[in-house]
Amino acid sequence: MRDTVRAWAADRVLPEIAGWYERGELPGIRELARELGGIGALGMSLDGYGCAGASAVQYGLACLELEAADSGIRSLVSVQGSLAMYAIHRFGSEEQKREWLPRMASGEVIGCFGLTEPDVGSDPAALRTHAKKDGTDWVLSGRKMWITNGSVAGVAVVWARTEDGIRGFAVPTGTPGFSAPEIKHKWSLRASVTSELVLDGVRLPADAVLPGVTGLKGPLSCLSHARYGIVWGAMGAARSCFEAAVDYAKSREQFGRPIGGFQLTQAKLADMAVELHKGILLAHHLGRRMDAGRLRPEQVSFGKLNNVREALGICRTARTILGANGISLEYPVMRHATNLESVLTYEGTVEMHQLVLGKALTGLDAFR
Repeated sequence: MRDTVRAWAADRVLPEIAGWYERGELPGIRELARELGGIGALGMSLDGYGCAGASAVQYGLACLELEAADSGIRSLVSVQGSLAMYAIHRFGSEEQKREWLPRMASGEVIGCFGLTEPDVGSDPAALRTHAKKDGTDWVLSGRKMWITNGSVAGVAVVWARTEDGIRGFAVPTGTPGFSAPEIKHKWSLRASVTSELVLDGVRLPADAVLPGVTGLKGPLSCLSHARYGIVWGAMGAARSCFEAAVDYAKSREQFGRPIGGFQLTQAKLADMAVELHKGILLAHHLGRRMDAGRLRPEQVSFGKLNNVREALGICRTARTILGANGISLEYPVMRHATNLESVLTYEGTVEMHQLVLGKALTGLDAFR
């Protein structure tokens, strides 16, 4: 599985990614999605409905290889499989699963996940998007922000406040009142489609609601699944920067010899290697726990907090080894570093994961 994803990324992403990033676009995203579906990378850890039924470790290795190409490509796959498809697979009705999952697994339909709002990020309990009953129908109104895949999605999983609590809805994006203007002027995740979702009186039938969950447990469990992929993915970005630094250090000459022969450079490379491989081993350990059904949410927070933070450190150290060349798109280092600034924030900021761990360690809730 790892080799298949690595070969696909080397063929379809790496030759073009610097240009996509520079132009701030991801052209041919629907074709890329179909190709990813063809190699079993979409919803790959889910069972049935055309999904690959892969192990958590296999899925993690795929995320590592995708993010070694670019965080935007891994985000496309994560949001499709670990957020939108996972929500429908775990909480949807049998009819919803049959309607959406096979087409999403093949890449025919792209999905997005609407939780974050313009004024609501780390505190999802404060979301303002609401759904009201009108006869047997639901009517949704509100806005979502920073939504990956939003403007190219065929279905949006939208979380909204109802009289009975927070509920999830499978919203066909062609429904009147739904729009997804793309967010421009990003300096991170530039090779990724990011949108706002606007729901202006979107009328849905009664069977659009995901029947399997009420409350924040629904979206938070989806986020935990997606964060697991980030634990692996961040190490892909780190590996790309580390390899670039090693190659550069062996070929770049100053003071009459390669800079890789100087003690200070070797110290940097050694420290980078230690953190890179510690992070991969941590991801592998968490994957084995997930496969055994013993992975707890605070352990996912442990992995996301550590691995993204250390991956950013590796990128920054690699940039110092490359010197001025480190800021050029001829090398992957600055692109990965800027992407990881978004990864550091989304699906749980550093501070939120620190508080998750703090609560697990002390039994005391410091969130409120």
